Amino acid sequence: MLKKLLLLGLVTLLPSLQSNAQTIKFEGKDFETANVKASVIDFEGEKVLKLERDLTRLPFDADRLESTVDEPTFVKLKDFNMEDGSIEVKVFSQIQDPSPFKFAQGFIGLAFRVTDDNAAFESIYLRPKVGRSDNQEHRNKAVQYYSYPDYKFERLRKEHPNRYETSAQVALKEWIMMRIEFEGEKAALYINGAKYSTMVVSKLLGSNKSGSVGLWVDIGTTGYFKDLKITKL
Repeated sequence: MLKKLLLLGLVTLLPSLQSNAQTIKFEGKDFETANVKASVIDFEGEKVLKLERDLTRLPFDADRLESTVDEPTFVKLKDFNMEDGSIEVKVFSQIQDPSPFKFAQGFIGLAFRVTDDNAAFESIYLRPKVGRSDNQEHRNKAVQYYSYPDYKFERLRKEHPNRYETSAQVALKEWIMMRIEFEGEKAALYINGAKYSTMVVSKLLGSNKSGSVGLWVDIGTTGYFKDLKITKL
């Protein structure tokens, strides 16, 4: 009987041991963390959400980029689900000093249609460091779309060169307004309130049709977020 009770207790405890989610409140909304360190801080005279990738929970290997970047590294809205609509947020990123990755670009962006277990989602993010580069090839990689888990940036770059990356007039250490509009299989990114989109994804590659919304960062980045607005269709 004692063995059965101990086994039952272990089974009951496992889900809590496996879960790394913590809850943080920002702008009146509850978020769950996924492989990030999150805090609400005073920044430039206002409250913002600060995020950094948690390398203890999700290690990084520069020699295995495809398997250790473009991961679930975000805070996502709790108890929230949307299929189509728009997400707007202001983002500000800087490279950590020292940085765990010498090629860090200030990776920051949004995730959408995030499943309950974070096993699948769509994402569009920025590489602000190269947004105004003198090298046009680098500049053309300032925006990235990917679909987790099957279509990360390296696979997309190899199989569909130039289709899921583009340029944008963005930079480190400045506020950038991102707005993603998505409906059905299509998504579009708008930067800084522009009338016309910076990027169009004509066919989203994920199979999940709805889910939560995440604020996303990746390796070597300290990211700040504010003024999140979500509109459902």
